[in-house]
Parts: sequence; C-alpha cells; structure tokens
Amino acid sequence: MGRDGMSATASGGARSPEGIALISLLVFTVLALLGYGLFGLRPHQLPDIDAVVAFWRVSFRFFAQLHIILGAVVLGVLLVRYAGFRWFPAFLAVYVFSFLSEYLGTGYGIPFGNYDYTSLLGWKIDGRVPWVIPLSWFLMAVPSYALARVTFPGRGGRWPRIIFAAVILTLWDLALDPAMSYQSPYYWRWSDMGPYYGMPWVNLAGWVGTGLVLMAAIEFLGGEGWIAPLSVPWLTGYYGVTLLMPFGMLILEGLWLAVVVTVIGYALALAFHAWVVGRRRVPAEQVVGEPVREGA
Repeated sequence: MGRDGMSATASGGARSPEGIALISLLVFTVLALLGYGLFGLRPHQLPDIDAVVAFWRVSFRFFAQLHIILGAVVLGVLLVRYAGFRWFPAFLAVYVFSFLSEYLGTGYGIPFGNYDYTSLLGWKIDGRVPWVIPLSWFLMAVPSYALARVTFPGRGGRWPRIIFAAVILTLWDLALDPAMSYQSPYYWRWSDMGPYYGMPWVNLAGWVGTGLVLMAAIEFLGGEGWIAPLSVPWLTGYYGVTLLMPFGMLILEGLWLAVVVTVIGYALALAFHAWVVGRRRVPAEQVVGEPVREGA
C-alpha cells in the first residue's frame, strides 16, 4: 500500500468498479430529485399520458426503495472487492440491532418516540418495520465509522471513535426526518408530534443511542480491520450522495430551517474533526500503522 494516504487500488477512481458504481448512484439520485421537483411536488405538470400517470402513482414507492437497494449494491461492490466478506458479521449485527430499535419504536415508542411506517418503503417485517430500513442503517453506519476512524484512529481512540461515529450517523436524520415525514407522501408518521417539523426531540436521543450500539458492534466485530483497506474519500462521497437525496428534497420543498440546521450540524462536526486532528502530535497512519487519509 502506497504512502500517499490510500492504496491506489482502493482509491475509488472514476474508472474503477466502485467509482462507476458511485457515479451511477449519484446519477440516479439526481434524476430522482429532478423528477420529484418537476412532477412530485407539481403533479398538475404531468403530461396527460396514461403510462406517465401510472408510473407517477408508484414513483414515490419505486424511487425510495430502489435508492436504498442501489446504495446497498454500490457499497457492496467496495466491501466485497477490498474486504471480502469479513464485514458480514458486522452487517448481521447492525441489521438485527437496528431492526430491534425500529421494532420497539414502532410498537412501544422506545427509543425514538411513537411512529409508524406507511407502505411506501415496501414489505414490513412482522407488519411494522420495512425490510430496507435496517439495511439503510448499515449503509450509513459504515461510512460514519470510517470517518470517525480518521478522527480517532487506533486502539486508544476506540470509545471516542464509537461516540463520534454515532454522532455522524445521527446528523443524517437532521435532513432525513423532515424530508420523509413532514409533507405528503409520508414514509413514516409521528404519533408524538414534536417541534422539528413534527419530529420529537427524543428521536435524536434514540438515534444517538442506537448509533452507539451499532458502532460498538462494528468496532468489536473487527471494523478496524476490514474498514482499513477501504477508501475514506470514496466513503465520504458515498455518505454525501446518500445524504443528497433527503437534503435535496428539503431544498425543493423549501424547508429552509432544516437545510440550515443540517449544514450547521455538519459544519460543527467538521470543525471538531479539524480541531482533534490539529491537536494530534503524530499522523493517524502512524497511530494505526497503515496509511490513513486525514482529510475528507
């Protein structure tokens, strides 16, 4: 592995399989947002063509589910290519623990508050949790952990890394929740209404708590080892493309408070990362004994 911060083979260049996969996810996301802005929010502009109208009726279900599934394929390309299947035990743990959190939330209001999912995210496990939801937790848990690993590398940074990774994961919900549950079509609905576009504040506490469990699972199931060969810049881009869907919806819907809150949240996380790295006396790669790109 080269000493330029990342292996050339794992750098995720545009012509590599993982680079092509990431660009495909970006193109799909942009097209979905264009469709949402042009027709999803303005159905009166739809062409009066039976096939177009029929597709529009299923488009909210189609694009939401396919975005998660395509995201899983894209991340899977990188994981299998550079980590084999060493990540699979962590995937199973994250899937099970996130499902249990969602199952308790939809049934008892713990730890997120009382809410329920609509049919737009597909088949529900035991009629309560769409099967793609635990999958989406894993898709964002991996880049969150990888980014936190750059901030707090090595064995000595274990618990700060777990905590910071849980925070990075929770920041996603600042955009996700208002985008998906505030305006019709609703992907989930809150019974306990709160001040942030209907979301109760306890939901963020539930996200942090669930995030801590998920990041601990990744950590103690060998995350330091199987994430090490992965490209941090690629994972940063993947996180950004996944975030782009709800963030773009916020802009199109004009939910400007959520836009500002999301930007401030990530700016604070980036400033904290820069402060920690600036205080570190040795580069991260010397801490873990391998190349680690310090920047995003």
